[in-house]
Amino acid sequence: MLLEAKNITKRYANHTALNNVSIEVEKGTVFGLLGPNGAGKTSLIRIINQITAPDEGEVLFEGKPLVRLHANDIGYLPEERGLYKKMEVGEQALYLAQLKGLSKEEAKKRLKNWFVKFEMQSWWNKKLEDLSKGMQQKIQFIITILHEPKLLILDEPFSGLDPLNSEIIKKELFELAKNGSTIIFSTHRMEQVEEICEEIVLINKGKSILQGNVKSIKEQFKLNHFKLEISDELKGFDNHIISKKENEYILHFNNHQDANTVLNYCIHQQIKIISFQEVLPSLNEIFINQVEGSAARQFTNN
Repeated sequence: MLLEAKNITKRYANHTALNNVSIEVEKGTVFGLLGPNGAGKTSLIRIINQITAPDEGEVLFEGKPLVRLHANDIGYLPEERGLYKKMEVGEQALYLAQLKGLSKEEAKKRLKNWFVKFEMQSWWNKKLEDLSKGMQQKIQFIITILHEPKLLILDEPFSGLDPLNSEIIKKELFELAKNGSTIIFSTHRMEQVEEICEEIVLINKGKSILQGNVKSIKEQFKLNHFKLEISDELKGFDNHIISKKENEYILHFNNHQDANTVLNYCIHQQIKIISFQEVLPSLNEIFINQVEGSAARQFTNN
């Protein structure tokens, strides 16, 4: 286990930002930290980065209490970017890399490799303010990962990037995870979470309300819906049809029947099947359901 946050509570005046929150992040995984605005995600990130300390609970890094020396093992890309707009790109990249423990020579070598990889060679002597938001984002991403940290914390890393550059960064994230980096990925875009993350935690109003493997969570919340495309009209299924678009149907079956059972049933009805698949809920649907359900439960309890 690379990172464990155990029973973390954080209070600000009369507000409890985190209430007994625990997470476990395995080495080499991409872990999604999710929640609506004000849920407590930023408070947890700040504690892991040792910007603030918890009022209760503890954070372990590789099984040992998190201390200042672990700062060089962590790379943090905040949602609010923090580069110096008046400084030249190469100059400040070298400066920030040395703050993370790299020698000037090693930092320059690594930076040049990344600049070639991202086709950014001509940016070295430009001031940051002269670059687009997307270009600035790529610079900050490189600075964040340059010292090859064991843990990367990325808060909305695709903000300001066009689809092409988003794919470039996404590819690098997969490569980093493949090579052993552990990534905590915080975002509001659920489609990116489904594509990138293996494990997630959903925090709402300071509490962890859902945590686990993405595939297992989607299985847990499935509604026994199946998509069936056939070559002609579907007959005898009126009690199962939820929606229809041309010859494509969404069907519902009770009693938690699995996909093979439903498919065999359709085959026995002598239906000419073009395609068949089980429809699992999206993370976005689960996210909305759980956040709204949590709010409803809290209102009822009050």
